[in-house]
Amino acid sequence: MHKKVIPGFIVVYIVMSLMNFVIHNVLLKETYMQLVQTGLMRGEEAGTMWIYFVTGLVVSFFFTLIFSKGYNGSGVGEGVRYGLYVGILMATPFAYNSYASYPLPYHLVLQWFLYTTIMYVILGVIVAAVFGKSKGATAG
Repeated sequence: MHKKVIPGFIVVYIVMSLMNFVIHNVLLKETYMQLVQTGLMRGEEAGTMWIYFVTGLVVSFFFTLIFSKGYNGSGVGEGVRYGLYVGILMATPFAYNSYASYPLPYHLVLQWFLYTTIMYVILGVIVAAVFGKSKGATAG
C-alpha cells in the first residue's frame, strides 16, 4: 500500500464529513424537514445516524486506496479527473435510483447529483494534493 494512503484517507474523511454536513444539514435541511413531516424520511431521532459515519469511513478509505492504485503524480488535473469519474459513478445511481423508488421532488434529486459530483471533484483534488506531484510525471 502506498505510504500516503492513510494520511490521504484521514484528510478525505474529514473534508467529506464537513462537506456532507454543509450539504445535508445546511443546504438541504429545509427540504429534509418537509420530507420527515410527510413520513418519507426518518428524523435524526431514529438512531440510525451512526451509519453515516461508518459509510464515510469506508468510502473515504477506498476512494483514497483506489486513487493510489492509479496514481501517476501528474497533479491537480489527475485529482479533478478522478473525482469527476467517482462522483458521477456514486451520484448517478444514488440520486436517480432513489428518484425511481420514492416520491422525491426532482429538485432534491438534482441537488444530490450535483452536490455529490462536486464534492468528489473537490475530494479528488485534495487526495491528489496529499499524494503530490511526481517529478517527471506526464499529464494523462
